[in-house]
Amino acid sequence: MKTKIITADIKRLAIAYLTVWLLAGCGTDWLEIKPKGRFTEEDLPAGSLEGRVFAAYSGLRSEATSGLPYAAVHNIRSDDAHLGSNSGDYAQAGPIYDEFNYSLSHWLTDSYWDGHYALINLTNNVITALDSIAEPSTGTLVNVAEAKFLRGWAYFNLVRTFGEVPIIDFRITDQASAIRPKSTIDAIYRFIDADIAEAVAMLPEQWDGYPGRATRGAALAVQTKTYMARQLYAQALASAQAIISSGVYDLSVPYHQIFREERENSKESIFEIQALFDGVQDFGVTWASRQGVRGSGEWNLGWGWNIPNQRLIDAFEPNDPRHEATVLYSGKDDGFGNVLPDNLPRAQWNKKAYTDPAIRRQLGNNFGRWFNVRIIRYADIVLLAAEAANELGGDANIDLALDYLEQVRARARGGNSGILPPVTTRNQAELRQAIRHERQVELGMENERFFDLVRWGIDVETMHGAGHVGYQQRNRYFPIPQKEVDRSGGVLIQNPDYQ
Repeated sequence: MKTKIITADIKRLAIAYLTVWLLAGCGTDWLEIKPKGRFTEEDLPAGSLEGRVFAAYSGLRSEATSGLPYAAVHNIRSDDAHLGSNSGDYAQAGPIYDEFNYSLSHWLTDSYWDGHYALINLTNNVITALDSIAEPSTGTLVNVAEAKFLRGWAYFNLVRTFGEVPIIDFRITDQASAIRPKSTIDAIYRFIDADIAEAVAMLPEQWDGYPGRATRGAALAVQTKTYMARQLYAQALASAQAIISSGVYDLSVPYHQIFREERENSKESIFEIQALFDGVQDFGVTWASRQGVRGSGEWNLGWGWNIPNQRLIDAFEPNDPRHEATVLYSGKDDGFGNVLPDNLPRAQWNKKAYTDPAIRRQLGNNFGRWFNVRIIRYADIVLLAAEAANELGGDANIDLALDYLEQVRARARGGNSGILPPVTTRNQAELRQAIRHERQVELGMENERFFDLVRWGIDVETMHGAGHVGYQQRNRYFPIPQKEVDRSGGVLIQNPDYQ
């Protein structure tokens, strides 16, 4: 349980980040003092690139990679979400992220680009350092694999968001060296494939005492997602089944507890960005505050962006417990015995980013910087396995698809046989729709829906059906931030739909 705000394991990882920064900038005096609960260099696991790897992990906690830009790009654009906030914010950003009038320059997408390339540069610092090591240890090779996992993840986000982008696989030493032309989408995916394959080969199944570090399961999960994005169903199924058969993950966490602080880094979580804030140390993330209830006093929990809309609410089957775990309603109980005011600027909020009121009171802080960001859940991979098996077809694969789908529905119904009946159809088209529906409700507000619609090729019809009549196929990708195009002096070419 997350006693006194933060588990020892999460504190350990976060303080490892702190150690790296202090080593880099403050000399050795600090190392002579070992305050209780803090790590120094000799406490860190073996591996000559360990410090640079921890610096790379810190890149996940930026606003761009785990804050509002991430929510805007990955979730607000979907048919199931609304920008939210208040009328002032909506007037400025709503036309871009809810109505798909993309701008050549907006701080959210500009930040998203900058933050992901900053993360890539941190990983390149690790990877290129290997060249200077004559006989790298196994620990060092694992460090490089961690960096390649993070780099692959960053490029997967960039290629899904912007399409063709520059590949930078070296350490940037000056601004001019960062100016590179775009690579094709195929070339970017080949680059990701190589990074993730090395991560799969080298990373451990688990890290003792270091949650949040990349594992073989996390690498296989990203591999599964990249294959699904390209409709490479046989490869995707093999990667997903490697995760399923590992025994590291399962669906044992009750659905309503998955996004509670005490269930961080559970058997459900494959890849999770770690946060630490205890009132003294602040290695937190902004994820919860950017989506927190926008009220006053005790209900001033954040900016109120990224809220579920009626389309998502209507998608839940009768009495599906996931509805209550996903949507937080103004004027209703929050699940902790508190009733939200009924005069808030929005009728509903994202409950999957809602923090424990007891922790807020204990810390005297409303903004949830201690709240981990769940990036990839086990249920996501089980449903991708179901989808891949169904697309491959044949009796054996249909059996697999039905089994994987039922595993997710069984956990959701929580022992109540009167709800969420098992799906039994063996018709491929009908089963496809059932799996797609299950992804919508199981992963509601979890940054998957927009990219699912795109890879299914139904984004235009779905958006139009949801009332987003301005959406066009070109809106799958944002324009390259214009400042980057201008800075390149003609080397970086704007996406053709935005020239």
